[in-house]
Amino acid sequence: MLHDLVDLGRYPIDRPDSYGYRQLIADLRRDLDVDGCAVLPSFVHEEGLEKLIAEADEVAPKAHRSFNRTNAYFTQDDPSFGIGHPIRRFFDRSNAFVPADNFAASSPLRRIYEYEGFMPFIREALNEPEDRFFRYDDPLADAIINVVEKGGGFPWHFDTNNYTVTLAIQNGEAGGAFEYAANLRTSEDENFNGVAAILDGSRRGVHQLELQPGDLQIFKGRYALHRVAPVEGDRKRYVGIFSFVETEGMCGGVERTRQLYGRVLPQHYARAGLRDDELLD
Repeated sequence: MLHDLVDLGRYPIDRPDSYGYRQLIADLRRDLDVDGCAVLPSFVHEEGLEKLIAEADEVAPKAHRSFNRTNAYFTQDDPSFGIGHPIRRFFDRSNAFVPADNFAASSPLRRIYEYEGFMPFIREALNEPEDRFFRYDDPLADAIINVVEKGGGFPWHFDTNNYTVTLAIQNGEAGGAFEYAANLRTSEDENFNGVAAILDGSRRGVHQLELQPGDLQIFKGRYALHRVAPVEGDRKRYVGIFSFVETEGMCGGVERTRQLYGRVLPQHYARAGLRDDELLD
């Protein structure tokens, strides 16, 4: 059970037959249908946050820190496209991720991710069928913590997996706002013109969220261009990331995995390209 971590009174994910659960699902579906994003304020209560912060402080030194330039797709440059094309536009990225293999089954982060009622709850909120909704089968990336230090952030990008669920654990002293342009591309259309407009500074369709510690966010990040503004101050920003996909056995691409986690496992080579669409990674 998750009573020591999650506010199950407010969010009864352990009681799927209750009226409160059904109402919660209806509210989340409405928000997700509008712009691909829904937030559950204070999903984790204060006692649970203390445990998650302690865990994050312990594993933060194990984060893979990288400082490089990347495009919105985490791909290499492609000269076949013209100068100014989104694929050829690279931005500074400074970030750090604690890989999933640092979280044992008993860790608070993994206990939430692997709780028997958590995945069905997220699936129902997204209104997805059981045969099209799975945990991300990536031993380095299914449940991770993003660590952002002073000056660090994350430039505009798309996610590899369709659905990302994030848990705000600790904010920096300032900065770190989450911005996104919902439904900017589809599984059939990259919408490079729309992406280029955002990269050029257009704010049309861009939303900004100031998530608070304990907030759970459900986000369709594969189709929404999004970024995290630079963090200010000495306090680290911690965000737990739980990933779900629509293709069983799907894991991260080789190039993206190497960039984010500093290493690649045989599984990443064996399952490269296992997905249902032809979008860039």
